[in-house]
Amino acid sequence: MNTTPMPEPLRRAIHHLVSEGVQNCQEVLRYTEPDQAHTWKRMTLYRATDAADTMNMAALLIAAYCESTGMAADTLQSYLQAGQQELRSAGPQEEDRAHVAGLMGEALSYEAMRAPANRMRHGRGQRQAEQAQAPEDDPQKLFTEAVLHGLKAKLCDEVDALDTYLPPQMATMARRVAEALEVPEPATA
Repeated sequence: MNTTPMPEPLRRAIHHLVSEGVQNCQEVLRYTEPDQAHTWKRMTLYRATDAADTMNMAALLIAAYCESTGMAADTLQSYLQAGQQELRSAGPQEEDRAHVAGLMGEALSYEAMRAPANRMRHGRGQRQAEQAQAPEDDPQKLFTEAVLHGLKAKLCDEVDALDTYLPPQMATMARRVAEALEVPEPATA
């Protein structure tokens, strides 16, 4: 078993890429807010693909290191989970359209229903649509969103702006996150 830690330069590069990916994810959330009605389609797609590309770069950087240190090609392919990769260049697939249909309360055609993946994604969309009607969101999801919004607000010095675009509960949680990120003053003796 290999117990060698990740080399420090690689570790720092990965941390940088993950931070960049998280910032892009926060912007995806930001552009879903009602005050962004004029740009949400363009900007959510830009930032979601930026986040995916950034995380892809992180994975491939690690893979290149593993390859350079002699990892077997089949092991590397297994760790990269290459079979899960979907190309965006092909555009939305039938499963994606089935998922949207479920989200929007639309029925699937007979042809689309014949594919198990379409039925599964349609059902997932229906469940997500039902959950969206619930007054309380999942606490873990709320926490994750609050952390992302609070972090971005703190980094951009826009903590006061949180109230202008977030629901009150989310804004309060995000503000608390931003406050927790205050750098404490050094103790004086």
